[in-house]
Formats: sequence, structure tokens, C-alpha cells
Amino acid sequence: MKTALYASAAAVALAAFGTTSAFAQSRDTIQIAGSSTVLPFSSIVAEEFGATFPEFRTPVVGSGGTGGGFRQFCEGVGDNTIDIANASRPIRDSEREACLANGVNDIREIQFGFDGIVFASSANGGDFALTPAQLFKAIAAKVPVNGELVDNPYTNWSEIDASLPNQPIALAIPASNHGTREVFQEKVITPGALASELPEGLSAEEKTAVETTFRQDVVVEIAGDYTETLARLTADPNTVGVFGLSFYDQNRDTLKVAVIDGVTPSLETVAAGQYPVSRPLYFYVKGEHLGVIPGLAEFTEYFLSDGISGNGGILEGAGLIPQPAEVTAEVLAAFQQ
Repeated sequence: MKTALYASAAAVALAAFGTTSAFAQSRDTIQIAGSSTVLPFSSIVAEEFGATFPEFRTPVVGSGGTGGGFRQFCEGVGDNTIDIANASRPIRDSEREACLANGVNDIREIQFGFDGIVFASSANGGDFALTPAQLFKAIAAKVPVNGELVDNPYTNWSEIDASLPNQPIALAIPASNHGTREVFQEKVITPGALASELPEGLSAEEKTAVETTFRQDVVVEIAGDYTETLARLTADPNTVGVFGLSFYDQNRDTLKVAVIDGVTPSLETVAAGQYPVSRPLYFYVKGEHLGVIPGLAEFTEYFLSDGISGNGGILEGAGLIPQPAEVTAEVLAAFQQ
């Protein structure tokens, strides 16, 4: 990771970005915060950028979750606000409105690749082949039994389905400050509720409540990053945790991944569109800081270069699923315009 890999993306003059300086620069280090899924990728690029461009300081990368990153990003313009928000989901309308209200008007979205969301347990535990319906029945506070909604009666996975391990249900899931939680809800729990045949006659509000109200006895919500979830699994080997595929790939010695709908998550199954729980990854650049914070434009272009996030690039080796080159070209062109 000490080799300069910027040859595939030409530097663009700062004047090309068309953003005039909104504040006097007194900070010379790019500040980044947000998604714990994007954190390891962003950290790798920051280190490579610092080594490749000695004229710029190495960016500082923090976590805090997608929601936390957007809150910091949208606080305003100036030295005391971050330059980049990492995100595992697109920015919400409400977050964009908060940005606009605080003078952050030039929000540049950078999609740079894909990741999968996996369910993993202790490498020494049982094998899990799960469906969204089974996960819904494990996590929901109320589930349908004999056509009626009742308090969740399941204590062991094998009570949900005899094919599942005979071990206590325990789940560690991302808290609401994480973008992973929203994707987990949208692509696993909501379809799982639908497949579980909820009672007829429920209003839209009642269905939403069933889909989003989780048990308190067996579910732990993790506000920190994936290392905190991993620590939970270490403390209780019965726990099934939610991770990014890239994090799982880096911890295969201690984790065993679950099959979802008959598909094992991998770089290949996500890239082929076979694995059902995947999502694009992003970071957002504060346009008002371009031309003011040294290296911000160059860092963005470097991140999108072939040698970093393209096929065969450094980030693919770290678990990123590269996006098509033509998509990256469109993202770069939109950033520069």
C-alpha cells in the first residue's frame, strides 16, 4: 500500500470546480466522519493519499455511523465542520434540508462501490441457512401465530424452523444511527414480515409497527462500529450479529457467515446480483470546502481512481465490490461539474 496508484486519474485544477471560498482556511487536514462500513475503506485511501501526495496532510477519518456523519456534515461551513461524510445509504431529504438550513448548499454525492450485509456467528457455532421470514420471526416483538399477532414466543432458533441450530436466539443489530440498519430493515425485515403472512385487516400504521418494533429480551442494538458487535459475539457465542461483508472477510478466523435465501455472501455473489442483501456505498463532499481545505478535490479523485476503487484496486483487496467503470466515470464527471 505504499505504491502510488494515481496514474489512472488525472488531477483537475481546483478552479474547475467552480466553488468560491466561503471562509478563510486555517485548517490544512481533511476531516472525515460517518459510516462504520465505509470507515476501513476511507482509512486505507487516506493513508495511501498521504503517502502518494506528500504536499498534503493525511486525512483524519472517524466513525459515528451514517446518521452521525450527516449530522456533523450538515452543521455548517467552516473550519470547525467536517469536509466529508461517509455513508452506507443515500442522504435523506430531512438531512439535506438540515444542510441547506445551515448554509451547506453544495453537497456532492460520490458512489464508489458496493458491499453486502451479512449475518455471522461464532466460527465454532452452528450453521445458519436463513430466510427473511425466519429472521423476522426471531427479531420482531409480535409475530403471527395461527392467524393472530402474539408476543414473540420463540426462544430457540430451532423453534422457528427445525433446520436451524438448537441454540438460544440472540441478535446484535446496528442501532438507528447506522445506515446498515435502514438497509437491514428494508431488505430483510420488511420482506420477512410480508412472507410471514401477517393477519389481514391491519392498517398501514399497524403493519409498520409490527415491522419496526423489535424484542427487548434477545435483541441488542449496537451504536458503535462492527468491532463492538464482534465483542458481543465473543462475550456470548450464541449471538448472531449483523456485519458488512468486508468486515466479515477480515475476520473469517472468528466468524461463520449465514446463507441467506440459499446464497452464500461473497464478492462474487454480490457483484452478480445474486445475494439479496447488498447496497451501494457513498461519501459526500462539502462543495463549499473545495479550494479551501487543501487536497479535498485531489483526495476525491484519488479515491475514484482505478488503482484504488476499480477492478483489481486496493479496496477490492480489502473487500469492496467495485462498481462498473462507466458508473465511476459518471460520478467523477458530476463531481467535477
